[in-house]
Amino acid sequence: MAGKTNTLPKRDEIDAKYKWALEHIYEDNEKWEEDFKKVKALSGEIKNFRGTLGESDEKLLACLKLCDEMLSLNDKVFVYARMRKDEDNSNGFYQALADRAATLATEVYASVSFIVPEIISIPEEKLKGFLEKNEDLRLYKHYIDELLRQKNHTLSEREEELLALSSEIARAPRDIFTMFNNADIKFPVIKDENGEEVELTKGRYISFLENKDRRVRQDAFHALYSSYKKFENTLAASLIGNVKKNRFYSSVRKYGSSLEASLDSDNISVDVYNNLIDTINKNLPLLHRYLRLRKKALKLDELHMYDLYVPIVEEPGKKVPYEEALKMVEQGLQPLGGEYVGYLKEGFESGWIDVYENQGKTSGAYSWGAYNTHPYVLLNYQDTINDVFTIAHEMGHALHTFYTNKTQPYIYSEYKIFVAEVASTVNESLLMQHMLKNTQSKAEKAYLLNHYLEEFRGTVFRQVMFAEFEKIIHEKIEQGEALTAESLSKIYYDLNVKYFGPEVTVDEDIAMEWARIPHFYTSFYVYKYATGFSAATSISQQILNEGQPAVERYIGFLSSGGSDYPLELLKKAGVDLSTPKPVQDALDVFAQVLEELEKLI
Repeated sequence: MAGKTNTLPKRDEIDAKYKWALEHIYEDNEKWEEDFKKVKALSGEIKNFRGTLGESDEKLLACLKLCDEMLSLNDKVFVYARMRKDEDNSNGFYQALADRAATLATEVYASVSFIVPEIISIPEEKLKGFLEKNEDLRLYKHYIDELLRQKNHTLSEREEELLALSSEIARAPRDIFTMFNNADIKFPVIKDENGEEVELTKGRYISFLENKDRRVRQDAFHALYSSYKKFENTLAASLIGNVKKNRFYSSVRKYGSSLEASLDSDNISVDVYNNLIDTINKNLPLLHRYLRLRKKALKLDELHMYDLYVPIVEEPGKKVPYEEALKMVEQGLQPLGGEYVGYLKEGFESGWIDVYENQGKTSGAYSWGAYNTHPYVLLNYQDTINDVFTIAHEMGHALHTFYTNKTQPYIYSEYKIFVAEVASTVNESLLMQHMLKNTQSKAEKAYLLNHYLEEFRGTVFRQVMFAEFEKIIHEKIEQGEALTAESLSKIYYDLNVKYFGPEVTVDEDIAMEWARIPHFYTSFYVYKYATGFSAATSISQQILNEGQPAVERYIGFLSSGGSDYPLELLKKAGVDLSTPKPVQDALDVFAQVLEELEKLI
């Protein structure tokens, strides 16, 4: 089975049952070419509407419908090409296909760039008249309301067209990092606990850090970061380029900062971001208390950065085969009801998931897809408990997409990232509660409590540290200060010292961690893990305590897509993230779990 050998298998050596079925999108590349040409034709056709949208409600509706048709088909073309490339980033044919899809997407968004400026140039009373008169056009009311809300940040038709045309250039820092991180960087061979030489990969890194042999942990830690250190100036140039790109777009759109520009797309105040960082900073003594327990449990004089992932309680059962993991996830999500679990099983059995790591495969895990297809999930499964939770997490995303696409029209099919992490984390929380409830041993319970605290540390404390790092480096650029590889590393190192506190010896190598975080190229994203975790903690408790009424509210939330503002959707699900309270409530749960674990160790 993949993951058992010391060198990664090639793509064609992976059993087909462990690969996603991208032929469900296109049965062959010729079908893809047909849609590629169709999208190109539609992008020419839609330009005929330029200058006419204010003429009548019929013209406006016809344009919006054609736009939806073209964009949904373009999504399908783009997603297929990119996911084929993700199977093996060294495959030249699919590199070219993905490049063509990216170029087409740039053309497509340029071709519709006139729509928003024209709509907001229509007098509001006239627009309201269009909506009152035309029932079919009323479908687009929330979309139009959102355009009017952001009117002050929308530019002229020509300026919007230029920004759309620049989008391919704007992706350059992220594309450079992605190719470097997935195709070019190579890691050395290290010796495992048996003295056998094993190739270090990103997929195996966490497994090495969970190894009971401290020498293995230290070697893996140093090998990974010393590999990135060799390219620190290149990687710094890439990340700084991304920050400067954000400054350019936020400035052009008349925002006060890159942060404000990023949050405004979700209609979220900068206060929400700052309150999150402040709330976590006030509660850092809780994290320090947990690290003190970790140091005691591991019987270490000094707790180093490479000691932070090894379980402080013996893992029961050790390896978890993939098929067993699927059963565990299915059982854990029973509180969500028969319909939800039925769709979950359909995903497991119907080619939604790409399971194992292979040479050239994109690292990490994600859920993706297009409006006209079922969702897909990329994994790099390594037989650990963490990977079991990753399945639950990514299937949460997938079923959020599934419910949304089943219920919403294309225009509202893309839910905001702010709510995206809620569905994934509700699944993780329910799975954890199920496992804690059904464990028969004190040792297993202690292990799960430790795992829960680790999930919390990784999803809340760690992501907020990332969020604070992003805020600092963007502010420095916006204030006219220069950033370098050295200054990035110092900022990052100092944040680690603050967050991990007096209980941890913060190793110099960790200063390079900024260089390997893909999310820094989707700026101001990571804070949503923390807000999502907080919301999910509340929702999962409601589901377990109330049963069906809470499930119905939650399924309603999953089915809502982008049909309302994120904070409003969450309020309907029973959570108000406009205040710090849900975050503090989640931290109180962390304190309770920590206290329970302290009694067991």
